[in-house]
Amino acid sequence: MDAAIARRVWHRLETVNAVTYFAPECRQAADDVGLKGFWMGYFAFRAAPMGRVGSGVVGATFFNFHPDRVRRAIPDAWVFAHPADVVVARASAAAAALRRLLPDDGADRLAEAILPDLRAAVGVADGTGRALFAANRELDVPADPVAALWQSATALREHRGDGHVALLTTTGLDGCEMLVLFAATEGLPPELFQASRGWPEYEWVEARERLQGRGLVAGDGSATPAGRQLRNEIERRTDELAVEPYAALGEQRVGELIARLDGPARQISGADVIVYPNPMGLPPVASDGF
Repeated sequence: MDAAIARRVWHRLETVNAVTYFAPECRQAADDVGLKGFWMGYFAFRAAPMGRVGSGVVGATFFNFHPDRVRRAIPDAWVFAHPADVVVARASAAAAALRRLLPDDGADRLAEAILPDLRAAVGVADGTGRALFAANRELDVPADPVAALWQSATALREHRGDGHVALLTTTGLDGCEMLVLFAATEGLPPELFQASRGWPEYEWVEARERLQGRGLVAGDGSATPAGRQLRNEIERRTDELAVEPYAALGEQRVGELIARLDGPARQISGADVIVYPNPMGLPPVASDGF
């Protein structure tokens, strides 16, 4: 199976998953369960499947956040909310958001159409070295089919993300350097990543200077051909590592999965909930050129 198909699936599943970071239902759920502020909610919601982990584990698995940003939320989050309660809250809130964004039973019909294939892909995926994916796969499947849809999409996006992080560690670049390179290759404003990932200006400048020393970024902050080649290679290898669970389904089932996801993902993407551009690197589905 062509590895590029993994990117097409990711683009749509990531749009389903991303409601948990942007939808008001999900932000309210974090408040209701006792978490304090957006970033504590973000870190706790995403890390909760791993249990009462510390800031070092979260920083390692999430990769590109400033350690101080992580430490301001973790482990204090577990004082305010038990991870098991956070797991339930995030899935329930995501299901509520998806039902609002896909009305007239659209979310339930999507779950009925694709959940068996998503669960099959989650079941056959290799969890070796993939901590966030393995933790999500071990969760009980929610009884609510839309919550189960969101949970399966989340498990598969973490499978891809874990493989991506593993590749990033082979480059010799740290989290800030990778963000500088990403911003340079995508033409995105540095402020987007500095604000969202917690890197102060002086550390961003130092990271850019280190990349210049390696010939990956030019003096004006743009990516060099070598920098673009490195980014392209990382993305290519990420697709290769991510395609395994879909290859097990076969090309026909994956093609049908993409077709069934396409309309709902476009609907979510166009609903003014997910912000574009965003630090996730998720583009609008309408711009999908692959």
